[in-house]
Amino acid sequence: MVQSTYDHDQLSGVRVLVVEDDALLAMDLEATLVEAGAVVVELCQTLDEAMLRADAADFAVAVLDFGLGSETVSPVARRLVNRGIPFVLHTGKSRHEPSLAEWRDCSIVAKPASPRALVSAVRTALSR
Repeated sequence: MVQSTYDHDQLSGVRVLVVEDDALLAMDLEATLVEAGAVVVELCQTLDEAMLRADAADFAVAVLDFGLGSETVSPVARRLVNRGIPFVLHTGKSRHEPSLAEWRDCSIVAKPASPRALVSAVRTALSR
């Protein structure tokens, strides 16, 4: 049996919304978060799904894939900012990419992220 490289309770009971358009990456994110003790309330794969879900009161933090097909997750991120809900942007783009300029002060995790990096970013976002 392989031991995890991080504490299983780092996110104990934290409720997380995950927005990721790639089904395999979404499942991987979910598994990583659950292994760290979080509860994933929903996996959204489209901007429309995420926009509908962004107003729900059942999560404390979100992990957002920046690029959703030809769209960005920025409308969801803005809605979460307005609600005071922290989030982590999970992206293959460089932090210096012009499309990320609005979000430079947010937690940004580069794909592919190690479980440790993702969990750490979520914890950092929650502490802000």
